[in-house]
Amino acid sequence: LQSISATITSSMLMSNLTQDWVESMQRWHLDFFFIPTTVITLATLLANPVLLICIFLSRALRQETRYLLVANTLTADMLFLVLNLATAICNAARAQVPWLVCELVTVVTVTAYSCAILTVTLMVVDTYAAVRWPLHYRDILPPARIHRILVGVWVLAAIYPFTLVIIMEMDRGNPHEKVAVCLVLLSLGFIQVNNVMGIYIYFFVAALICAILIFFCYIRLYMVTRTQGIWQSRFSRARVTLLAHAVLLLLYFTPGFVFSLELFMFQRNEISQDVRVWVSTVNMSVFTLLPRAFAPYLYGLRYRELSDTLKQFLHQHRSQITVS
Repeated sequence: LQSISATITSSMLMSNLTQDWVESMQRWHLDFFFIPTTVITLATLLANPVLLICIFLSRALRQETRYLLVANTLTADMLFLVLNLATAICNAARAQVPWLVCELVTVVTVTAYSCAILTVTLMVVDTYAAVRWPLHYRDILPPARIHRILVGVWVLAAIYPFTLVIIMEMDRGNPHEKVAVCLVLLSLGFIQVNNVMGIYIYFFVAALICAILIFFCYIRLYMVTRTQGIWQSRFSRARVTLLAHAVLLLLYFTPGFVFSLELFMFQRNEISQDVRVWVSTVNMSVFTLLPRAFAPYLYGLRYRELSDTLKQFLHQHRSQITVS
């Protein structure tokens, strides 16, 4: 009886929460954020496949660790964008989504986001290894080892979210329950009620490890290369590359910190529901999309081999159109 009562209370709480969320979005006309979400997503989904095609069609690029990492980042970003857009469409259409489907979408979305963060961190580590041990770099990170590392990254990113949902589903009484709004915040925030410390520890430890690795690698890179004269010019390639990477890393990590703030506000009754809805909507519709919108263009311009391959690919495609 206690289990049934808890299930009914949980169901009513989720129903009331999503209904309040819908009313707040309608009151502030936040559905209009669907427009920038769609535009940014489509622009990114047009650019990412082109870069992926260039990487996978070029045997030389497929043998380079950094391009395999770029390809993995772009793939994770595309998966995240597709799920985010599908969720935005369902929410804008007020479609009733089964709670189990919403949880699965949440899990895959978190996995894709986490995988992108981990891969971007590995890109910094890869740069450090290439500069620190140039003679042994190929032996340390051959393509076959990178393939195994990337599989491990996806598994690592997926373990905790999937485990959490499986545990929650085992305690749930009605697997066919539907929700009016499917959002990562609502799913994780609702789960967090029963597992407060677990989710905070997961996000905090993961972000802390990535941040420590990134800062360590950049500091060591500067110490190793400061006597080589590559930092003397204000607009040197090293400075521009570091600035571009720093901006991109900031854009990737900022939505995660904002999301942690959302989880904190989710538990605070004194914080207005409108504030929660505004912060969540702006974060999911703008902040999470900006790094994914900039990434393909930054990679395409920064990496000379990828840029040359892209130009060659576009030239061949244009020539074929002209001949036909």
